[in-house]
Amino acid sequence: MAITAQLVKELREKTGAGMMDCKKALVQTDGDIDAAVDFLREKGLAAAGKKADRVAAEGTTFIAEKGNTAVLLEVNAETDFVAKNEGFQVLVKELADHLLEVQPADVEAALESTMSNGAKVSDHISSAIATIGEKISLRRFVIETKTDADAFGAYLHMGGRIGVLALVEGTTDTEVAKDVAMHIAALNPKYISHDQISAEEVEHERKVLTEQALNEGKPENIVAKMVEGRLNKYFKEICVLDQPFVKNPDVTVGTFLTTAGGKLTSMVRFEVGEGIEKREDNFAEEVMSQVKGN
Repeated sequence: MAITAQLVKELREKTGAGMMDCKKALVQTDGDIDAAVDFLREKGLAAAGKKADRVAAEGTTFIAEKGNTAVLLEVNAETDFVAKNEGFQVLVKELADHLLEVQPADVEAALESTMSNGAKVSDHISSAIATIGEKISLRRFVIETKTDADAFGAYLHMGGRIGVLALVEGTTDTEVAKDVAMHIAALNPKYISHDQISAEEVEHERKVLTEQALNEGKPENIVAKMVEGRLNKYFKEICVLDQPFVKNPDVTVGTFLTTAGGKLTSMVRFEVGEGIEKREDNFAEEVMSQVKGN
């Protein structure tokens, strides 16, 4: 039987399961929608799907390393309480180990990949959702590789609330690399150095600073020089190599690395929930909703 989009939509409305899970269920049951509902319930996917519209903005970041490969990932849950749950933490580690082993290109590929237990990652997460009772999602990850002559800077702040993975080339001193990662966690720089800043951003910032100076009533003949000074200051604030090092503000991060014989070539900083619009719930209404069985 042909599996039509309308049939998938109908099953999704009945169960709240994900679109791909609904399609798979219909394929498995030859288009029998009632059997597909049972299939999803048996797999725990219907219960998981009903949580799909919830906002998962809590969770944790995690870093795992294997030889010359490292992964930084963010896994989200709905509440901080569940994020500290042992089952959730085990799931995060399992996902990290799997990502290191398979090294998928992106989240979509990761969710479709097969774990060592024979289950797809998406199904494995759905099983955890059915057990834990909250929406859980693999939001993002980055995989870095290095040589034997380099070092990973791995740092988790506030129990994983912020995670940083940096790559420092030219030194195998992991403490140096970790100190740089800690600095990145604290100050959240946008770039490694000036040459990463696009010409468009430079021109935009120059225009803003020029307008600011003119609005302050500064003479036009000194505005240009003043703007360049402020522009350089701004770049020093957003480029990690120019920032005063958090462990020794008398030197910049660039100077610290040069002294250690290292060069920062990449950095990734994840903060749990950043960019996710969190839902503001009325606690009393939520309790009443549960009492009424909604």
